[in-house]
Amino acid sequence: MKKVLAFVVATLIMVTMFAGVSAVAESSLAGKSVTLSILGIGGWKPSSLAQEMGSELFASYAKQKYGYDVTVTFAEAPFDSLFQKAATSLAAESSEYNLIISDSQWLGALSEPGWIVQLNDLIAANPGLNVDWYSKSASSAYQIYPDGTDKIWGLPQEADVLIMYVRADKFTDETERANFKAKYGWDLPADKSNAAWEDIDFVKYGQICEFFTRPDQNMYGTTIQYSKIYDYLTGSLYPYFWSAGGEVWDPTTGKVSGVLNTDKNAEMLALAKSMMSYCPPGAIDVDIGGIVENYTTGKAVTAWQWAAMGSTMNVEGTDTWGVILPGYRKEDGTVNRCSSLGGQPWVVNAYNDADQMQVVTDFLNWWYSDETQLEFAKRGGSPLGKNVINSEGFEDLQPWFTAYKYMMQDGNSKDFWHAPAYAELLAVQQEAWSAFMAGTDGSVATAKAVLDDIAAKQDAILAK
Repeated sequence: MKKVLAFVVATLIMVTMFAGVSAVAESSLAGKSVTLSILGIGGWKPSSLAQEMGSELFASYAKQKYGYDVTVTFAEAPFDSLFQKAATSLAAESSEYNLIISDSQWLGALSEPGWIVQLNDLIAANPGLNVDWYSKSASSAYQIYPDGTDKIWGLPQEADVLIMYVRADKFTDETERANFKAKYGWDLPADKSNAAWEDIDFVKYGQICEFFTRPDQNMYGTTIQYSKIYDYLTGSLYPYFWSAGGEVWDPTTGKVSGVLNTDKNAEMLALAKSMMSYCPPGAIDVDIGGIVENYTTGKAVTAWQWAAMGSTMNVEGTDTWGVILPGYRKEDGTVNRCSSLGGQPWVVNAYNDADQMQVVTDFLNWWYSDETQLEFAKRGGSPLGKNVINSEGFEDLQPWFTAYKYMMQDGNSKDFWHAPAYAELLAVQQEAWSAFMAGTDGSVATAKAVLDDIAAKQDAILAK
């Protein structure tokens, strides 16, 4: 009996060994040394996590599972110059960057020239890439071009949404709470729960900001991105429009006039400008880094900032709450809120050779495993897979995940235009809106004139 048992055990060991050899042999990269080159966003933690986790974890995984050595490299550029860096390389038909972290709005501009791979076939051949996404509207924004089709060009690398960060010490201080209620007649939110903030509309938020704006103490109610750089000002304005039921264009007809330049959008644009009076000096130039600076140095009690920046939004001596944005109170008394969708998809270089395509495929399969996505979340990234977001304890992993999960629900956030002319459309409104924000006339009438001008220019761009 012992001999039989020994034979069975030996046989199982040999089967296991040969199964492992067979699995390695099935990889075209077995025994090779390869490089996986990623192009991402400079100074952006979700991008750097791709390289960090790739070098640390994927390299070991690929060696163990597939039998090859991989070096993960990372090139970067700031938001406002990343597209140009990618486009210059791709236009030369270079495989310099195998995987690119792209803004979702670039899918049209990158796919139209044939620079990136349409991913439908790759997903069909790799079931692990056919992820059940938490938000269909967000996943479509990161994947689909043109809108409404089934053509997939990207996979969510980092899901993101604009939320708000607030100082816990100011909202829990009993003296502050008593003084606020005496002045405005209602209680400040007492914790970071969605329930505590769901009734905070733009009017109530304005009162919060007014109350905490104390220039003599170098303290202000809020800090918001008003910078003309890239899409910073646009990202801050859209939540006002969308929450009030407005839109910015009709993707079906490709028209802007009559959609962007409505009376309601003009009212909300004027409201957004008025909030500058509750920001630290120099608000017109504040970008993502400026928000971090204003908030972490104690100049601002609240801050509109991307969920992706959560790990940088810390104030010494107090907790920071990540909470949902304020919204627009409708006639029925309910509050509607819709934030700007951020985040970036992976796109795959169409000029990769066979080995490069294989390592990209292996990496993406590894990246979208629940284990990897959970690790990404623990390190400060924001995943989009439903299994991970709905897993027990997810909201406790980061202080901003409760708000992130709420604002990432279908209908609670939207993306910009998906059109090859994205850069032109953006430049027109960034220029006009920045001039309005810097001007002395913040009236609704002037806001309407600004929207009329933008709409006419964007219609002309889209008609080309």
